[in-house]
Amino acid sequence: MVDLYCSSFRQVPKRIVLDIDDTFDAVHGGQQLRLFNAHYDEYGFQPIVVFDGDGRFVGAVLRPAKRPSGAEIRPHLRRLVRAIRSNWPNTGILIRADGHYCSPQVIDWCRANDVDFILGVAPTTTLRKHVADLESSTMARFEVSSKTNKVRRFKEFLDGAASWSRVERIIARVEVGAQGADTRFIVTNLASGKAKALYEDVYCRRGAAENHIKSWKTHLAADRTSCTRATANQFRLFLHAGAYWLMWGLRAAMPKRSSLPSPNSTRCDCASSRSPPAWSR
Repeated sequence: MVDLYCSSFRQVPKRIVLDIDDTFDAVHGGQQLRLFNAHYDEYGFQPIVVFDGDGRFVGAVLRPAKRPSGAEIRPHLRRLVRAIRSNWPNTGILIRADGHYCSPQVIDWCRANDVDFILGVAPTTTLRKHVADLESSTMARFEVSSKTNKVRRFKEFLDGAASWSRVERIIARVEVGAQGADTRFIVTNLASGKAKALYEDVYCRRGAAENHIKSWKTHLAADRTSCTRATANQFRLFLHAGAYWLMWGLRAAMPKRSSLPSPNSTRCDCASSRSPPAWSR
């Protein structure tokens, strides 16, 4: 699957983004590797699925329906990055994922192997101490505003969990709206880029991977893993991945819409003209 992914490029990219996520797949039989998940209140699998930042399928691994641990994620990343670098030894790699993948094993492995990362971090009492004043002032700004729009502010600092081997760059996003305050944290080893740009233009784009997974399951029946043996269900994931590649290839081959505005259009879409973040140059 990685070789197929790499061969889909016309030229070797300078840098790629890998979005890693897992998704629940309910089963209704005695399949190998099935496990009861209390959150979903069902038996199932929870495969790890990887897409790149442009929506290309990279790989999928069948596994029991439980949250992946750092000890499990690290060897998966090692095999994945090793396979990519066998094709592209000089291509930069950025790992992007939610808080499930933020573990000391993952962070230390990325740093030791020259892999960049931007990961969600679960809020803790220690992290919240850094933004207590910012949360209060943001709430005050919202109260004196028209209250029609949310107020969003950012802060960055160095800190880390007790289990981490060193402090890391933490970015906090504080948002206050009619529903109250909401604070999120991410951790990254990217040295360049402002906090707002890294959160909104880099990290938040991982949401597209969730849509790719949903499309893969909804339109291509990737969650139809009803075989008894785990190896057969893993092969099914590969077949569904092949179907996704066919769909992606057809979309890529379609004629692109003209970037010129139509004669009757007065709207300017500035999203396509936005310059890429500094880390991607």
